[in-house]
Amino acid sequence: VRKVENIGNLNYPQAAKDQLLQGNLILHVAVRADGSVEQVRIIRSSGYEVLDQAAIRIVELGAPYSPFPPDIAAETDVLDIVRTWQFLRGGRLGWEGN
Repeated sequence: VRKVENIGNLNYPQAAKDQLLQGNLILHVAVRADGSVEQVRIIRSSGYEVLDQAAIRIVELGAPYSPFPPDIAAETDVLDIVRTWQFLRGGRLGWEGN
């Protein structure tokens, strides 16, 4: 989470800052046991293409992620993560519940 948040804050879309856009989207990310990204898809759009595409780009920029620990890798090929992303006022990326 920290890695993606840091990358997101460093790569927050300038167009979104300029237009003072903010919004929430739900993103599904499938991560393989070796930490590579298998799939990224928008489950619910923020309503702004620039924010939706930025979320996908941020996930891709963060790859590869840490490989699964051996005990998890022994039982799991792909981990599906569904998370609400919040593009907040002031050009910050956050998470639901922050």
